Amino acid sequence: MTHIPSPSYSITIRVEIESRVGMFARIATAIGQAGGDISALDIVRVEKGKLIRDITVNARNEEHEKEIVKSIRNIDGVKVIRVMDRTFFAHRGGKIEIHNKIPLRDSDDLSKVYTPGVARICKDIQENREHAYRYTIKGNSVAVITDGTAVLGLGDIGAEAAMPVMEGKVMIFKEFAGIDAFPIVLGTKNIEEIISTVQFISPSFGGISLEDISAPRCFEIEERLRKTLDIPVMHDDQHGTAVVVFAALINISRLFKKDLKKFRLVIAGAGAAGTATAFMLSYYGIKDIVVCDRAGCIYEGRRQDMTPYKRALAKKTNTRRVKGTLSNALEGADIFIGLSVPNILRTDDIKKMSKEPVVFALANPEPEIAPEDAFPLVRVLATGRSDFPNQINNMLSYPGIFRGLLDVKARGMNEEVKFAAARAIAYTVKDEELHEDYIIPSIFYKKVVANVTHAVAEVAIKTGLAKYHNY
Repeated sequence: MTHIPSPSYSITIRVEIESRVGMFARIATAIGQAGGDISALDIVRVEKGKLIRDITVNARNEEHEKEIVKSIRNIDGVKVIRVMDRTFFAHRGGKIEIHNKIPLRDSDDLSKVYTPGVARICKDIQENREHAYRYTIKGNSVAVITDGTAVLGLGDIGAEAAMPVMEGKVMIFKEFAGIDAFPIVLGTKNIEEIISTVQFISPSFGGISLEDISAPRCFEIEERLRKTLDIPVMHDDQHGTAVVVFAALINISRLFKKDLKKFRLVIAGAGAAGTATAFMLSYYGIKDIVVCDRAGCIYEGRRQDMTPYKRALAKKTNTRRVKGTLSNALEGADIFIGLSVPNILRTDDIKKMSKEPVVFALANPEPEIAPEDAFPLVRVLATGRSDFPNQINNMLSYPGIFRGLLDVKARGMNEEVKFAAARAIAYTVKDEELHEDYIIPSIFYKKVVANVTHAVAEVAIKTGLAKYHNY
């Protein structure tokens, strides 16, 4: 798979350059020939006979970073002083912190927020537990919980290694929805211990966002927590992803001017995201869905590598009982949805699809097919990457979903919430804006969160989830 330079691999190289004509041109040429992309230039200081500069360059990966630095070191008259990895620097000391909303200037302030005045608030909540939403952070807080077993495309990397991802999630909650979220990584993989721990800490929070917990364990954990807690519980890898995929499909339907229920779909991946997406699309009414895993097409009666969840999936999908490989399933298919692993989709497979194929290659960090290979063969391409059009990212869904649920003090969530969120995301894109390169709004278009928030709050009230109705 080919790669293009990305801000994910961004380095700032501080160089000492001899004051000679054409020196920087030589540096720029060397970086370009090494395949680097210069994104910023800064003069640090000017000294006698030399110039100190910071050059920020995007690379493809860590090895490519080293190649770029080496190409600069080989230039006569240039000395590399230091190299800073900007991604690592952004994480130094953690990416989040806590601030007080009320200043503590004197003993009067202290007596109100802590002892003795705080006792009055405690007694009030003791008498009416729901007042915790009014007088504590509970009404605006979400716990982001993981055991580190299915982190991005990295797999089971452990609790501590999962923290940078959880911190990033927390940042998104705050930035886009104003929600105070807290990263909580658990030092256990035991299902019972995870469920018990979440139950024990739940009084502090208005919602629980489960993250990066491996399938099929994640299904049972979420299901049991939803039954026992009176706050919303959502495994984002399942439902956040499914909501955004469904939103994109709504807009494919609008773009193609074709009933979504009449498309033929193939989903690669029967993990958390693939399973949840298949169930959501089936529940909506799409009949022709074939789900494939490592063993090929999932169908009723298959014996190899089946779990209770895959058997349930087989009952809801593959009505034509397609058997064989992913390549077999793609014959005549209209839409491919990849929620699996890199490099499993070939150009020959796309050529087997319908006349105007749609490919969602959503595996992270590397998609099922290189976007540059798929582009010439498809009408619409979507990925999980920010450096190509149509980024399918679940951050389009979960900030607004939780904002809407928190605003009405919801006691849970349901299918109607997910469908409302998907429609809100989809119809943020107006008819006249729809295009092959614009089937989903940008994750930085903050109107998306507002639209999802309102839609979710309204449906939560209508379906009886809300404790607070004066929204």
